[in-house]
Amino acid sequence: MWPRSLTFRVIAFSTVWAILTLVVIFTLINTLYRQASERGFDSLLSAHLFNLIGSVGISDTGALTGSPDLGDLRFSEPNSGWYWSVEPASEGVHGELHSSSMTTSILSPSVAEVPFNANFQRSYATKGIVGEQLVVFESEFVLDAKNRAARFRVMGNKTELEQEISTFQHRLLTYLGLFGIGMIAINAVAILLGLQPLRRVRNALAMVREGTAQRLDGRFPAEIEPLANETNALIENNKRIVERSRTQVGNLAHSLKTPLAVLLNEGRALGGAKGQLIVEQAASMQKQVEHYLQRARVAAQRDSVVYRTPVSPLVQRMVRVLQKLNPQASLSLSLPATEIVFAGEREDLEELLGNLLENAMKWAKSAVSVSVAPVTGQDDSHFEISIEDDGPGIPEDKAREALKRGRRLDETKPGTGLGLAIVADLVNEYGGALALERSGLGGLKAVVRLRSLQ
Repeated sequence: MWPRSLTFRVIAFSTVWAILTLVVIFTLINTLYRQASERGFDSLLSAHLFNLIGSVGISDTGALTGSPDLGDLRFSEPNSGWYWSVEPASEGVHGELHSSSMTTSILSPSVAEVPFNANFQRSYATKGIVGEQLVVFESEFVLDAKNRAARFRVMGNKTELEQEISTFQHRLLTYLGLFGIGMIAINAVAILLGLQPLRRVRNALAMVREGTAQRLDGRFPAEIEPLANETNALIENNKRIVERSRTQVGNLAHSLKTPLAVLLNEGRALGGAKGQLIVEQAASMQKQVEHYLQRARVAAQRDSVVYRTPVSPLVQRMVRVLQKLNPQASLSLSLPATEIVFAGEREDLEELLGNLLENAMKWAKSAVSVSVAPVTGQDDSHFEISIEDDGPGIPEDKAREALKRGRRLDETKPGTGLGLAIVADLVNEYGGALALERSGLGGLKAVVRLRSLQ
């Protein structure tokens, strides 16, 4: 599986391609150099052979004569790997000539093993005096009109040729390696610079998500500019959705406000049991309408650009207000060292906290504890708000029932039974979680988990 990083993929692909290209170039240059070197080596031996043939003659008595000088000092250096020899090849010829470098005879294969060609020449490889590899060019040549012939041999040290080729290979490999490293480095830098606009887009989107920018600003390359334009259009469309939803919510609230107020006034004016029933039902309708309007607003906001709400200042302010309203209760607050930002609107978090704190204050005997902490581990994009009290609490088998709309487990306390249900709906709309547990203080512990912005 390829890693998800586009930068890694492009650099890895270009690196592999560069390595393959350099390997092909190395192989091609090395092959061409070897072929050229071997052709030059063979041409040199062939030239020495013809020079040797032209430098040797035969006396009337059949003795080989001549003092060949092939113009190469290696033929005079003992055991250098460069030798020549002239030997009788027919009857009536005697004597033998050889270079001073040839300190002992070097055997040659039979004609049956390596036959002569049409020009009476042959070439073969053999071992030298000190174990070096030799290439031998050999020819039989008629020296006079009596058809007396001699065998001429010129031997070259192929080990030297292989060493030269090996030295060239190492140099070529070093130069191509340095060139390849430089090319890969330059290519990586070019790719990183080429992908820089994508990082700018990512940073701009992060600023939009965090609420510090309203759109993607700046100049982008022609390939990325359409993406930035479409993203800005999407952001504007999301804003229009939110504003339209808010307008519709406001219109609906305004249209229902007057009829509900009339019903409440008529109920109070009517008096008696029927009037009281009308007042109660109208008030309940008013709360239900406000709740569902709130849910509609949250749903519209959830599909739009994410809002930012710092948690700690909001919690501190609400705790101070409730402490003043309930001076008889001891309220403790624990906040994290680093700021946590809620991925939602301030009004929603205020309503959520207000309902939980009001519920805790209503049922607490003397103590309420509030704590805010980030979620550590794999789910580090969330935070938790825990609110505990030392009241009677809620049995585990009735915790689910307490979240139902309008359900009140204790009728002795005033309320509508909507507080926990509203909290559950808000948490659900934001994709969070709500848990009702037994508190260490003895009462209820409500734990809300919501998404935070990094």
